[in-house]
Amino acid sequence: MSGYVIILCTCPDEESAQLIARELVARQQAACVNLLPGIRSIYRWQGKIEEKAEQMLLIKSHQQMCHTIQDSINELHPYDTPEVLSIKIDNGLPAYLSWLEDSLDPAEG
Repeated sequence: MSGYVIILCTCPDEESAQLIARELVARQQAACVNLLPGIRSIYRWQGKIEEKAEQMLLIKSHQQMCHTIQDSINELHPYDTPEVLSIKIDNGLPAYLSWLEDSLDPAEG
């Protein structure tokens, strides 16, 4: 097991997605964040079914950073309850995982 994760986070627009992505990378909490525009979310919120265009962030980091990233997302995200889910990475190209590790701040984890 590698100890690395991909964290999923939806954002309401490109501006908030870019802000969060740039801050996570600048803070060395994430090695890379992909912004996937054009997703459509259908969900239940406060008793009603909602449907909204959103952007998905794919945040690559180490599992030890998950709580720090959650705190940063809560600080920066416009939603009261942002989606923050982590998926463990079981395997990856060793050179990419090495780059990922070198891109993170060990003091943050």
